Amino acid sequence: MKSLYLAAAFVGTLVPWIFFGGFIAENGINLPLFVAMIFATKPASGFAADLLICCAVFWIWSWRDARETGVRGWWLTVPAVWLVGLSLALPLYLWLRERAGEGE
Repeated sequence: MKSLYLAAAFVGTLVPWIFFGGFIAENGINLPLFVAMIFATKPASGFAADLLICCAVFWIWSWRDARETGVRGWWLTVPAVWLVGLSLALPLYLWLRERAGEGE
């Protein structure tokens, strides 16, 4: 499973950054415009709200789980969510968790 989680983290980084890279190429690093575009329509707002709730629940669960299972490096999921998204943070955490379970 470790290899699968690592591959998922790679794909989960690459795919969003294909879109983010296009935005940055067209608009530069313009956070206000980026946020405005995320919430530009009601369907997009719904997806964004859903994702934000999932991120919050993931952080709460993974923080507690990391304490209970001895996962070191849990904090890496925080910048992973902000710089890429849950598509990186979740498989990254699961990879860290598998590693901790093996005693690494």
